[in-house]
Amino acid sequence: MSTFDTIMPVWNAIQSRFHNMVTQLTTEELALQMDESTIGYMLRHNAEVEYMFAAWFFNKPMPEGLAIHTGRGASRSKATFTNLEELVQFLEASQTWLIQGMSELSEEEWNEVKKCPIGDSTPLEAVGRLMYHTGIHAGQISYLRKLHAAKQV
Repeated sequence: MSTFDTIMPVWNAIQSRFHNMVTQLTTEELALQMDESTIGYMLRHNAEVEYMFAAWFFNKPMPEGLAIHTGRGASRSKATFTNLEELVQFLEASQTWLIQGMSELSEEEWNEVKKCPIGDSTPLEAVGRLMYHTGIHAGQISYLRKLHAAKQV
């Protein structure tokens, strides 16, 4: 079995839970925030990171015209992300883009160290980092939603 075939069931399990949570959000919840990061910002950021990892680790350059708004942190970004439909579509597109890059990677390349702005890693390690990254934001979003719901009671 290939590395890609081994990774995909785990990847799909994590990502499907994240995307199911995202589709249950309301437009109002996109403005909920932790420090300077809103839920909308976290969603945009998660997708942008997938595009960056596709370029850095999976030989899939970012789509032409893609603007990275969250690369320097929420405190430096003036952008707001309040359109749930657009965010869901952007997340779906980044997911498709990344998976295409992963599927096209040769078996040998999965364990080759790549130099990139976040430090040297193999594509296999990068998938783990992405899963962890998504999990962090999923937890933050769940926590913010829970706090908001408690305030409504």
